[in-house]
Formats: sequence, C-alpha cells, structure tokens
Amino acid sequence: MKKVTILGVTGSIGTQTLDVIRKDIDNFAIVGISANTNCEKIIPIIEEFKPKYVAMMNEEASLILREYCKEKKYSTEILQGLEGLNYISTLPEVDIVVTSVVGMIGLVPTIKAINAGKDIALANKETLVAAGSLVMEAARKNHVNILPVDSEHGAIFQCLQGNKLENVNKIILTASGGPFRGKNKQQLMEITPDEALKHPKWNMGKKISIDSSTLMNKGLEVIEAHWLFGVAYKDIQVVVHPQSIIHSMVEYIDGSVIAQLSSTDMRLPIQYAINYPARNNTIIDKLDFYNMGNLTFEKPDMDTFKCLKLAYKAGKLSGNMPAIMNAANEVAVELFLDYKIKYLEIEDIIEKCMSKFEHNINPNLEEILEIDLKVREYVRNNYDKK
Repeated sequence: MKKVTILGVTGSIGTQTLDVIRKDIDNFAIVGISANTNCEKIIPIIEEFKPKYVAMMNEEASLILREYCKEKKYSTEILQGLEGLNYISTLPEVDIVVTSVVGMIGLVPTIKAINAGKDIALANKETLVAAGSLVMEAARKNHVNILPVDSEHGAIFQCLQGNKLENVNKIILTASGGPFRGKNKQQLMEITPDEALKHPKWNMGKKISIDSSTLMNKGLEVIEAHWLFGVAYKDIQVVVHPQSIIHSMVEYIDGSVIAQLSSTDMRLPIQYAINYPARNNTIIDKLDFYNMGNLTFEKPDMDTFKCLKLAYKAGKLSGNMPAIMNAANEVAVELFLDYKIKYLEIEDIIEKCMSKFEHNINPNLEEILEIDLKVREYVRNNYDKK
C-alpha cells in the first residue's frame, strides 16, 4: 500500500487526486493533507479518508478543526502554518507527496520532502520555475522521482518511456490557446476577470486559468520542461492545439514524433504519476476516434501574448530571473482578479520587474525566497490602485 501526503487537497488537483485514490482505495492510504482556510471541504475528507494529520495555513481554521475532531473523538492531529506543511511532507511513513498547492508556498515543503527521500507528484509549477536547479539537484542527490502531474509534462514523461534523452531532438508542448486565441492587443485591453476565467477546455483554479489566458501558464511549463527533462530552451517548442487532444509530443533525432493523446481530464496524469511505473484501469472517458473531428495546430502569437516570450527570456537568463518573473506574475494576477489592474498590465508588470531587479546567476534557496518577497512587495506597493 502506498502512503500519500496531499498538499492543497481542496484545490482542483487535490480534489481530483482524491477521486483517483477513491477509485483505488485498497492500494493507497492518505496520511497527511493540507489546505488554506476551507474547513467545510476538509471535514468530509477527514471523515472519508481519516488522515493522521491535517495542516491548515489559517490559524482560525486549524482551531475550528481541532474542536471538531475533539468533539467527534477523531484521532486526526491538526497542525498549522508552513511548519505543518513541512511536517506532513517529511513524515517517515509517507512514500509520495502530491504537491498541488498553487504558488511559491509549495517550494519549501517540496524541497524538504525531497531531502527526506519522498517521491514527488508535482503539480506546483512555481517549485521548478523559481528553483529548478536546486530542486533537481536535491532529487538527484536523494534518488527521488519527480513525477509530473501537469497534463503536458505527464504526456512528455510517457512519450520518453523506453527511449534515451540523447535521442530527443525537441519537445513539443501543446497549448489550447486559452479563451482569447486569435484576438489582438486592442481586443484585450478591456478584458475582465470573468472573461479570462472561462477556459475553453480545462476546469482549473482561478490563478491557473488567468495564466492560461495570458499564455504565462505555457511559459511556466516551458521552464518546467527544461528542468524536468534536461532539454535546452531552443529545443522546446510551443504549438497551439485548440482541441486539447494531443497533450504534448516528443520528436526524436530520426524524425519520429511520439504523441500522447487522451480526453481532457486531469485525473489521467494524476493517476499515472501516483501509480508510476504501473498503469491502472481507466477512470476517464476513452477517445472516440470516429467522432473526434479534425486536429489543428498553430504557431503561438507571442507578440500579442507577451508572457510566453518573457518566460522564454527568463528561463534562458536562468538564476533568479524565473523567480522574479514568477513573483511578479503571481501578484499581478491577484491584482487583476481584484479589479485593481487591467488585463494587459499583467505582462507590463512582469517585464518591468525583470528589468528592475538585479540578476543573480547562482542564487541559493534563501536568496530565491528573498527576491520573491522583494518583487511581491514592489508590485503591491506600486500597482495596487484601490
């Protein structure tokens, strides 16, 4: 039986991970879970899966859950804050940690889990974007598997099975194009958060939905792919594929292209990651090739959607630049969702921060966390208009 900790259990990936485990409950035990403030969602999870530990970021939420577990005579221990996340990520009995929290909050618990020898099912993009070199070095040192949960990286991971990296010519990351595919800058000027949250293919959290609409999500995935698979940025190509049937591809030196296809359901990459190297019976809808229709491909418009271009630039500069870009983007997205900045200001803020803050080519973890805080403070102080 595989013992699991899930960071961010009430989010989109977390709840779908529970669904995967629910279908195969005899082979999994959930030891630890974490959430931010949502007690209403956590209580049914405690009752169903009976985890030994729950870590809540919010102090009030942790107090509410302690009282609830005491009243119900549950043995679940309630922890609080980042210390709680770190604790459940490093438990001796845990085999794999699913990191599905959104944002930089996932970085430190993930590194601590790696250093404790835990395999990582990685759904937190910011971990590799901000500190890819440190994370992958720790994984190598501790003989830990980093198993991608993103549909695109999960697809690449599958396409690489049985092949050698030196035979890879390029990685092809597919993108749906988001809700504003085909629009020009003028049409994007007055885009509202509600419009940007309406992704045409995937059901995701708010932050990831906005990132998808700006193509920053694909930019983050480019940087992730560089670290996960050791492929140079010049050999990572983004292709817009609106149908989202092909989740990514690998082109080999002989011209062969291997692609992974499936329905648009995140439960498949989650299932593959937490069961790796085994494959389990499907829990998603199978493709119907007779009724699939045409599959089309386009070049991404990186002039209109500048975030993808900025991500390539940050990745190539390396060092602390991806962390600077990521921090600026996270806060800019928050401000946009709060109606405090306009849609196109997201990319302007990122570009400004990438030129303002000093480039450190070889930062340690403390320096990455420090620049992250500095960028966030700068953006909030200068762009929070209400």
